[in-house]
Amino acid sequence: MATDTSQAAAPPPITGPPRLRTLGVEEELLLVDPATGATVAAGHALLAAAEHLPVGGLESELQQQQIETATVPVRTMEDLGADLLARRRDADAAARAVGARVAALGTSPLPAERSLSVGTRYRAIHDQMGMTAWEQLTCGCHVHVAIDGAEEGVAVLDRIRPWLPVITALAANSPFWEGRDTAYASYRTQAWSRWPGTGPTDVFGSAAAYRDVVTQMLATRTLLDSGMVYFDARLSSRHPTVEIRVADVCLDVRDTLLVASLCRALVQTAADEWRAGIPPLPVPTVLLRLAAWRASRFGLADDLVHPLDNTPVPARQAVDALVRHVAGALEDAGELTWARHRLADLFARGTGAARQRAERERRADLRSVVAHAVDVTVADPWT
Repeated sequence: MATDTSQAAAPPPITGPPRLRTLGVEEELLLVDPATGATVAAGHALLAAAEHLPVGGLESELQQQQIETATVPVRTMEDLGADLLARRRDADAAARAVGARVAALGTSPLPAERSLSVGTRYRAIHDQMGMTAWEQLTCGCHVHVAIDGAEEGVAVLDRIRPWLPVITALAANSPFWEGRDTAYASYRTQAWSRWPGTGPTDVFGSAAAYRDVVTQMLATRTLLDSGMVYFDARLSSRHPTVEIRVADVCLDVRDTLLVASLCRALVQTAADEWRAGIPPLPVPTVLLRLAAWRASRFGLADDLVHPLDNTPVPARQAVDALVRHVAGALEDAGELTWARHRLADLFARGTGAARQRAERERRADLRSVVAHAVDVTVADPWT
């Protein structure tokens, strides 16, 4: 993907103090049997049951063994946390109505059956992608952050590239696959990378260049439509947002809030840099792939690639670099001290992947890993 700087538009002037951007979160959740921990093909039945319950924000996913929730756009972490927990509990209530539960797990710890959701698009995806689509049963967390148009959005995409692997490491929550420990903290990242059109992107330089790349991708007839442009971060096709897609669904809703806060701060920092005329870091995309691999492999348990000089450093050092980078945006949002406390808590208790492995070690049973996840998914962490 060639960089196109000749078409780059000048940023609009700053007309006042930074405003707090709205953000929203989509979470994909596994549907599991509460007795066995196995995944269950309850997606369609769950949505039918939801029509008769006071719940909302639920959508189908590729496989019937999962469901997607979506919050409304909000500005504060308090509002986002309340909505996230409410959506999880709504999904669980609908799942209970059909004999299932929801679990915030990036992949199923136990061997999982797959049942493609009904719909012409899902069938077309399967027909095109074959085993890649059939095996895909992963749950991610997508953070949407409001932007002021496509030019600002692409400027943001160009500037957040080096920092996204740190987000992957913080959210790592998928160590098991088909009943085995994969040795990865985020095996979802590995499974997801099988799709064409995934991963980090080159610097685009302008909205026109971004659109040109997407047009060329679609012209290969590899992707069905623009909805399958699965970049690590992209312009949303449905909302005026940048959509950051590198995180596993987090086991603990507090970690989801931390990821969302850091993503918004990254977007704000990048937009401010663009307006100040600061160019994006020219990190080769191949190095970003290596950084993403280390984040997927180790989470916070080993060295990560430092976003500024591409050298391996202790995970805490890479995370601290991210916090320093976005400290101004976090401070403006009133979230800097809060984020530091949340990060200290995360390092103390471990990522979702570390907690899954600890539960497996404690009980020597993957069913207990699922049962623990069901409890944590809908628990109120603030009580």
